[in-house]
Amino acid sequence: MESPAVEIVDLVKRYGGRTAVDGLTLSAGRGAVTAVLGPNGAGKTSTVEICEGFRKADAGTVRVLGLAPTLPELRPRVGVMLQSGGVPPAMRCAEWLRLVSRFYAHPLDSGALLARLGLADHVRTPYRRLSGGQQQRLSLAAAVVGRPELVFLDEPTAGLDPQARHACWDLVGELRGSGVSVVLTTHHMDEAERLADHVVIIDRGRVVAEGSPASLTGAERQLRFRARPGLALEELLNALPAGSAAKESPAGHYIIEGQVGPELLATVTAWCAAEGVTADDLRIERRTLEDVFLELTGRELR
Repeated sequence: MESPAVEIVDLVKRYGGRTAVDGLTLSAGRGAVTAVLGPNGAGKTSTVEICEGFRKADAGTVRVLGLAPTLPELRPRVGVMLQSGGVPPAMRCAEWLRLVSRFYAHPLDSGALLARLGLADHVRTPYRRLSGGQQQRLSLAAAVVGRPELVFLDEPTAGLDPQARHACWDLVGELRGSGVSVVLTTHHMDEAERLADHVVIIDRGRVVAEGSPASLTGAERQLRFRARPGLALEELLNALPAGSAAKESPAGHYIIEGQVGPELLATVTAWCAAEGVTADDLRIERRTLEDVFLELTGRELR
């Protein structure tokens, strides 16, 4: 059987006395999009940089397309998008992409790729004069111009406006459609839900959950509404069917869990009316990947 695009077993990475990656094990399938999620400092970037060959592991094994990540044979087969940097500040946009494309045997047309990512009007603009979002899009173009088998995207849509985010999403979808394996890190839960075939959530250097977005979020539905902060949820719970749960998160946003159906909906609306509360934006929806992420990693700032 063909090996995974990326296979990591018991990976450890330390910086002095701090352990950034602590026995992490995961795999990313061929021709699939694998999203790696985690709070700041969870070990995402260290893990990806080891897979890219930029850092050395302290323990464990890593295989990329079946090979050790530092082997030169991987370079024409793997595309890398860093969080920032890597481009000479004075290098013009089109010059940089043409230079990168020359390292590959059958690159994409660099001009068409720049146009696809909204950079056609900036081909002569030096890198240092591009906006943060434009620099991000240029880095994405450089990662895919060589028609790689595997692409690492580290926070690919950070700082992008909605139009640019959707262009990036479309490009990732096309990469997957053409059989390219994609490993991406992101803080955007909606991005992971939309793009990923497989999601890996890591915290404190270890995997805490993994699976498809659907399997992680489950089939459980929730009733959500907005109202004034500080409602007496204990009183509401007394009125709800047994087994229900209610919480306020964040302030003024309420989530009711349980057997969500006509009875629960009628009970909540009747209780709100009796309390003189207007339940705004009342809706029934499934638990989101963000809900799962916060449950597993906590809500404290990192």
